[in-house]
Amino acid sequence: MANSDSTLPVPASAASPLSARKENVVPASSKIKELTESRQELLNRIQSLKTDLQSWRYKLDGQVKVYRDELSDLKKSLNVEVKQLRSEFQELKTTLQQQQEDVTNSLKNLGLQDASEETKEAEDVKPDNNEDTAQDLPKDNGKDTEE
Repeated sequence: MANSDSTLPVPASAASPLSARKENVVPASSKIKELTESRQELLNRIQSLKTDLQSWRYKLDGQVKVYRDELSDLKKSLNVEVKQLRSEFQELKTTLQQQQEDVTNSLKNLGLQDASEETKEAEDVKPDNNEDTAQDLPKDNGKDTEE
């Protein structure tokens, strides 16, 4: 019987834990390999995204600089134009004030001349009116007397 015990094959339950360990090791190593590859792909994607982001930031900074420069130039240009317009308006204001003073002086001079001319004309008209009336009256009187 002892011989029969030693010749007996090894039970399947005893052999299966060893084979199960080997089977578990293979899937675990393949899983580790897959995870490592997946990790590497993710790291590559992250690096690519970082590079894209840096490129985008660089381009954006360039555009911002260009726009700031353009705005600065526009601001300078507008300031120059505003100064020029202020100067032109000041000149216009001065010219208008001078013209207004000239017109006022001319009107005063015309007003004085008109007043003196009106006085002369009034004096000239009064004797003319008196002469006309005096001439008309005798004619009427002469007609009345002739009748």
